[in-house]
Amino acid sequence: MAVNLKPTRSEDLYPVPGLKLGVAEASIRRAGRKDLLLMTLAEGAQIAGVFTQNRFCAAPVQVAKEHLASGKPPRALLVNTGNANAGTGADGLRRARETCAAAARLLNCDPAQVLPYSTGVIMEPLPEERIVAGLPACVADLREDNWVRAAEAIMTTDTVPKVRSLRVRLGNRTAAVTGIAKGAGMIRPDMATMLGFIATDAPVTPQALQRLASDAAARSFNRVSVDGDTSTNDAFMLIATGALGGRAVGEPGDAEYTALRAAVTEIAQWLAQAIVRDGEGATKFITVRVEKGGDEPECAKVAYAIAHSPLVKTAFFASDPNLGRLLAAVGNAGIRDLDVDGVELYLDEVLVAERGGRAPGYREEDGQRIMKKSEITVRVVLNRGIAESVVWTCDLSHEYVTINAEYRT
Repeated sequence: MAVNLKPTRSEDLYPVPGLKLGVAEASIRRAGRKDLLLMTLAEGAQIAGVFTQNRFCAAPVQVAKEHLASGKPPRALLVNTGNANAGTGADGLRRARETCAAAARLLNCDPAQVLPYSTGVIMEPLPEERIVAGLPACVADLREDNWVRAAEAIMTTDTVPKVRSLRVRLGNRTAAVTGIAKGAGMIRPDMATMLGFIATDAPVTPQALQRLASDAAARSFNRVSVDGDTSTNDAFMLIATGALGGRAVGEPGDAEYTALRAAVTEIAQWLAQAIVRDGEGATKFITVRVEKGGDEPECAKVAYAIAHSPLVKTAFFASDPNLGRLLAAVGNAGIRDLDVDGVELYLDEVLVAERGGRAPGYREEDGQRIMKKSEITVRVVLNRGIAESVVWTCDLSHEYVTINAEYRT
């Protein structure tokens, strides 16, 4: 069960003019579930994004990059769940391209204008014939208010569809910003989440859109960890349909750019945190905040050393204040000149360690009281500068092992 995460209501979401979403049940892996999503874009729409840095990147990642590099304006995004089409070699590339060609025939556009995305089991052939057969149903289902069903259609081991929406003032205009994401396991993004899509009807220049996508990913999806593994299929795409009209958002110093960046980042952070809250078997949502570091990268190193540690994560699951594990993770973060006597460690408001050891006022019952909560903040104060970083993670439970042991059965 997701940690303090409730499904978003359809009535709380804003359609994005210039973008339609259609869903189908294509039986890609199992019958009777939504597993195919088609998003169509109006002419003039812009798209930017970031992809996984895993060297075994999936066929759809490779094809999507090729199609974006072609310079042909994107007209559709095609997403399937149930099969990652990763570790499939040249045959996987052929199958990904065939699904793009099939969508292009229905939409009367060039195959290079269709961007493919896949998620699911790795090293299994993509059943492209099922995707091709399901596409007409997607086209028939296309509409602007289909966000919740779209979020459901990209789920794998997720238990809750992840979708968020808001409006933002851009001068005398009001833009919609809506996004979906999926992910619950194999989460340690090296750019984004497993799959995430955010769209706005604001007009945005291509250069500004790429800056917005990269910046949002750095502040959200690149700050989460469920199990420390980076997927082969990660993709985060930011879409600007331009249907709102008016001057394109472009200069980073402009008030409109700043407002749109804040809105996109807010949604990206909500979606990223929702992924952690819905982490496979998670019972605790944990914020790891590292402060007063020499620079941001070293703060991030310390935060991820804590977030990735199985010993730390299992202690949180057990509500066991075995807090030496936290100190060990900090010391193992790779900061060679770290003065451990200067480090302070907190659980929420409770000072746990200082001057290289247990804080004189720390009591075991205080640590256990905090560890039993469903939401916990671990704060590490390095006292060697002014930089800081934050990472969101979860505990590691018996259920995580069960889910991943039975994932293909």
